[in-house]
Amino acid sequence: MKKRSFGWLCATLLLTWASGSFAPAFAWDKTGHQYINRAAAMAFPGDMPAFMRTPETIDAIAYLGPEPDRWGTLGGSELRDTLRPEHYILMELADLAGPLPRTRPEYLRNLTAAQILHPDRAADLTPYRVGLQPYSAIEVYGRLLAAMREYRRLNAAHENTKPVELAITFYAGWLGHYVGDGANPMHTSINYNGWVQDNPDGYTPVGHDVHGEWENLYVPANIKPDSFVSLISKPRVLNDVFTDYVAYLRGSNALVGKTYEIEKQGGFKGAGSPEAHQFTDERFAAAASMLRDIIYTAWVNSASPPAGKNIPTIQAPPR
Repeated sequence: MKKRSFGWLCATLLLTWASGSFAPAFAWDKTGHQYINRAAAMAFPGDMPAFMRTPETIDAIAYLGPEPDRWGTLGGSELRDTLRPEHYILMELADLAGPLPRTRPEYLRNLTAAQILHPDRAADLTPYRVGLQPYSAIEVYGRLLAAMREYRRLNAAHENTKPVELAITFYAGWLGHYVGDGANPMHTSINYNGWVQDNPDGYTPVGHDVHGEWENLYVPANIKPDSFVSLISKPRVLNDVFTDYVAYLRGSNALVGKTYEIEKQGGFKGAGSPEAHQFTDERFAAAASMLRDIIYTAWVNSASPPAGKNIPTIQAPPR
C-alpha cells in the first residue's frame, strides 16, 4: 500500500477533529454497555465472593456500565471534555511514541518526548488526541484490587463489609465501561469515524457517521442480552493484567478493516447482515470475557499483599 506523508495525515486528522467526528466519546450506547457488564457479572466463577453473584450486585454492575458516559452528558462540558480521552487510544499515533509503558506518567512523558523529537507531528501527539484508554482501565483495576484486599481484611476480622462491597461493585461496573469501549475497533484507531488513511478498498471516508450507525443505531435494534452469551470464554486468571489488556486492544485494532468492510456492504444498516450480527456478538463476547477475567484476576490477586518497592515521599523544593 502506498503511504502518504505524515503531513497529509495530520491535515486530515485536523479536519476530522474540527468536524467533531475525531474524538470518540461513546461506545455501544447505554444498552450495549449494560449488556456487556451484565454478561460479565453473570459469568463470575463460583469462588468469587457471594455478594458479587447476587441479583442486586449484578443489576448494579450492569447499571454502571454506561456511567462514564453519564458523567460526560450530565456533568457539564468541562467534565465531558476532560474525560473524553479516557475512552479511546488511537494506536497508529500512540505507536509513534514507542511501546506503551505500564503507567500513565511514563506514557505522558513519552508523548512529550515524541512531540519534541518530531515537531511536525506534535499537534497529533498530545494525550487528548492520542487517548488514554488503557490507563483508564488499568487504574480502575488497581482501585478494584485495593478494595478487594480491604474486603478480605474486614471479612477475616469479622467486621462490616457492606461499605467496601459497594466500592467493589462500583469499581467493577466502572471498569466495564472502558473494557467495553476497548472492544470497539473504532475506539483504537485514527479511522474512528470514517477512513482517513490510504483507501484502495473504498471504505467510507470522513463525513459519514459510520461510528454512530453501528453502535447507536444497529446495536440497540439488533443485539439482545443473550445473543452473545454462548461466545463468552471460560474464566481465566490473567498472567499480567496490563500486558493482556494491551493485547486485547491491539486485537481490537486489528479488526478495523473488517469493521469497515462490513459497513461498506451495508451490514450495519437496519436489520443488518448475518456477518454484522456475528461480528458484533463476537465483540460483545470479547468485552464480557475480558471484563470478567480482569475482575476475577483482581479477586485472586487480592489474596496476596501489594508487590513493589516503597516509593519515598516527594519533598517540596527548598525556597
